[in-house]
Amino acid sequence: MRIDFHTHMKLSKKAPFDLAFVKEMASEAKKAGLDAICLTEHFNTLRFDEIYEQFDRHFPYVDHYYDVNGLKVFPGVEVDIQETGHILLVGTRESVLQLHHHLKEHKTADSFISFRQLLNVADIYNMLKIGAHAFRKSTPLHHLSEDLLERLDALDLNGKDLHANGIAETKDAITQLANHLHLPVVAGSDTHHHFQYGCTYNESTMDVQSIADLKRMIRTGAYRLAISPCLHDKVKAASAIKKLLKSGS
Repeated sequence: MRIDFHTHMKLSKKAPFDLAFVKEMASEAKKAGLDAICLTEHFNTLRFDEIYEQFDRHFPYVDHYYDVNGLKVFPGVEVDIQETGHILLVGTRESVLQLHHHLKEHKTADSFISFRQLLNVADIYNMLKIGAHAFRKSTPLHHLSEDLLERLDALDLNGKDLHANGIAETKDAITQLANHLHLPVVAGSDTHHHFQYGCTYNESTMDVQSIADLKRMIRTGAYRLAISPCLHDKVKAASAIKKLLKSGS
């Protein structure tokens, strides 16, 4: 099984939900060899609830994932925190929507939730907690308190950062931080356009069906990280198409 823990199915926060684009993304994810993704749309994206209204209307919800034409899509969210940084949270449909409701007063930079508060809420909903792109200059995590970082389930080996900062450099930085915190590392493409799928992913012999399965896979190390030899081409192509599509919208 191949799974990507950090994905988006909207071009940007301001883009409207587009069912045809979602179906195209799912189809291309499968063509890229993926069996499952975590849909970690930004918590303050335009009309977040509409995503799940449309998913409920068009796709079956099985165990803890949506079956989008054969692709497992686990619900999730990417959240900005007060201290600067992004946290990926993956859970059941109900927990993601409840968390989003909890964050309704924290959607702007002057009101972002604190890291500790977010962790506490995520634990109430038993969500998978991943620290996103820990060394990205605009939204780093490595500067945060170790006692809070250690409460994460994993750190994100991010496709965009592998491209922007160098594969060896990014892997070394994340590995060192993860080892220091005694945390595993999982791969996430951070894609907004399907060309980026498969640039990096996780391969496991487990067939995950639930959030508990995802946590078990990560906790036991029952997976390997994979980086495509075409990573740079995939990210550059996706970025160029995303820019072009946004400029024409």
